[in-house]
Amino acid sequence: MTELGIGIGWRPEIAEAVEGLSGVDWVEVVAENICADHLPDSLTRLRRRGVTVVPHGVSLGLGGADRPDPARLAALGEKAVALGAPLVTEHIAFVRAGGALTASPALEAGHLLPVPRTRDALDVLCENVRIAQDALPVPLALENIAALISWPGEEMTEGRFLAELVERTGVRLLIDVANLHTNHVNRGEDPARALAELPVEAIAYVHVAGGVERDGVWHDTHAHPVPRPVLDVLADLASRVSPPGVLLERDDDFPPAEELAEELAVIRATVAGASVRRGAAAEKPAGRPLLIGAGARVSGGPMPGAVADAPPAVPEAVAPVPVRGGAGAGSGDEGARQRLGLAQASLLSALVAGTPVPEGFDSRRIGVQSRALAAKRAGVVAKVAPELPGILGREFRPAFLAYARTRPMSGGYRRDALDFAEHLLLAGRPEDPAAHRLLTRWWQDRSGSRPPGPAARLLRAARHALVRR
Repeated sequence: MTELGIGIGWRPEIAEAVEGLSGVDWVEVVAENICADHLPDSLTRLRRRGVTVVPHGVSLGLGGADRPDPARLAALGEKAVALGAPLVTEHIAFVRAGGALTASPALEAGHLLPVPRTRDALDVLCENVRIAQDALPVPLALENIAALISWPGEEMTEGRFLAELVERTGVRLLIDVANLHTNHVNRGEDPARALAELPVEAIAYVHVAGGVERDGVWHDTHAHPVPRPVLDVLADLASRVSPPGVLLERDDDFPPAEELAEELAVIRATVAGASVRRGAAAEKPAGRPLLIGAGARVSGGPMPGAVADAPPAVPEAVAPVPVRGGAGAGSGDEGARQRLGLAQASLLSALVAGTPVPEGFDSRRIGVQSRALAAKRAGVVAKVAPELPGILGREFRPAFLAYARTRPMSGGYRRDALDFAEHLLLAGRPEDPAAHRLLTRWWQDRSGSRPPGPAARLLRAARHALVRR
C-alpha cells in the first residue's frame, strides 16, 4: 500500500498557502472540481515537486440503487491518470434516487447520504464497487461518511458493514475519524468499537476534519479547527495500525496558512505519539492470556466462574460475519436494487421535496437534515452563480431556502441556479424593476431561452405541483 505521509486537502481558495506549507507530503483534490485536460497550475507545480495528488470523488453514489454511471467512472479514471495518482477515493453513500428503477422523479441530494446497513444494501454496494474497480485504472478506496440520521431496521454495525465490504470486494478503506466522532454524537455509535471491528490493514489513508455541535447535533462542517475528540479517535486508530497517510480537510472559512501549519503539526504529533505507544505495547512480553466468562471483570485475576484453560472465545464485537451466498451476494439481484431504490427515494423525497417522513425515521432529525441540505444548496449555488446574490442582495438566501423546501434538485448546481431564477421570474420577482431586468438577462444568457410565456408558465406550474405530490 502506498505510503503517503501527512497531507492536506487542496482547494483553490488555499492553493497558494498549500504550496507554501512545509512538511506536506501529499494533497487530495475533489475530482469533480478539476478537468483532466486542464489541471490547475498549482497542482501541476506540486506534482513537479514530487507531491502526490489523489482525486477524491463525491458524485458516484456507489451506495445508491443504480449501477455506477460509466461516464462518471471514465471521468474519474481520466483524472487519476492525468494526476499520476496511485489510487482514487469515493464514499459509501448515495447521492441521488428515483428515476427508472422506481418509476418516480429523479432526485439529487447534493450531499452524501448514509446507506442502510442491511444485507440488501450491502449486496448492491458490493456489486457497484466491483463495477467501479473493473472500470478504474488504479485501486479504489471508500470513505465512511458522517450522518445526522439513522435508518430503521439496520442489521449490522458500521465496523461489520465495512469489514464484510472489504472481505467481499477487496476494496481499500479511507477512514474519516471526524465522521466516526460525528456518528458517535449523532447516532450513539462507539468509534472504538468501529475501529475494533473493521480490518485496519485495509486502510489506504485517514481523513481528519473539524466540526461544531449545535443543539446536541454534531455538524461535520470542515470549516472549524480539529477538536480534541477527533484527535483522540485518530490516536486510537494510530495505536492499532500505522496509517499509510493522514490528511487534513478544510472546505470553508479558511484560516491563515500559519493555522493550517499548526493543525498539521498537531496531527503529525498525534500519529507519532500513538505510534510510540503501539511499539511499546508490541515489545511487552506476552503473559498467559486471562480468559474470562461473560460479564466478568478483569481486576488482576480470574473472576469466579471464569474458565482458565478453555479455548479463547471470539468477542461479539469482532466476531466474523458469515457471507451470504446465492443471488443476493453480488450476482445482480434486481429485487435488492428495487427495494433499496424505493427506500432511498422515499427518504430523499422527504428530505428535499417535503413529502411525508418514511416510517421508522426520527422526524426531528429529518427536519434538521432537510434544512442542512437546503442551506448547503444555497451556499453552493451562491458560489457557482455569484451573480444571483449580487442581483438579489439580502433576498437571495431566504428566497432560495423557500424555493428549495419543496423543489428538489434534479441536476447539478448550475442547473439548480437556473431553475431558481426561472422560479422567481415566474412569480414576478424580484419586485424591483432594475433587479428584475438583471435577473431576466442573466437567465436568458445562460438558458438560451426567451422569458416563459403564459402557456409555458402553466405547464411549469403543473410540473412543480406534480413533483410536490
